[in-house]
Amino acid sequence: QVQLVESGGGSVQSGGSLRLSCTVSGYTYSKYCVGWFRQAPGKEREGVAVIDSDGRPIYADSVKGRCTISQDNAKNTLYLEMNSLKPEDTAMYYCAAVRGYSGEFLPPHYVMDYWGKGTLVTISS
Repeated sequence: QVQLVESGGGSVQSGGSLRLSCTVSGYTYSKYCVGWFRQAPGKEREGVAVIDSDGRPIYADSVKGRCTISQDNAKNTLYLEMNSLKPEDTAMYYCAAVRGYSGEFLPPHYVMDYWGKGTLVTISS
């Protein structure tokens, strides 16, 4: 059974940095697309960054140049390093996975099969 557990959220000031972690179990990275989505109050869940099943990172335009997604296979952990944070980055951040997705664009949230419970990121101005 695929399980995803996020950590690392918190409250920081605008311009600050955070590193989110997602511990994964129950699947093989090489066959899955895994990544980060976020949902702000009153808004639809949106993709932030994923590593597709071919191992390629894909980023939302809103975070390109500010965020880096990576994975440590030995630790079964996915990371999202976020820098130059803005108030509009405030959201609940979720780790998600789906088998076999690859492509040029972020997958829509509704194609992801597995979700963590989320970690809250709050950026103050």
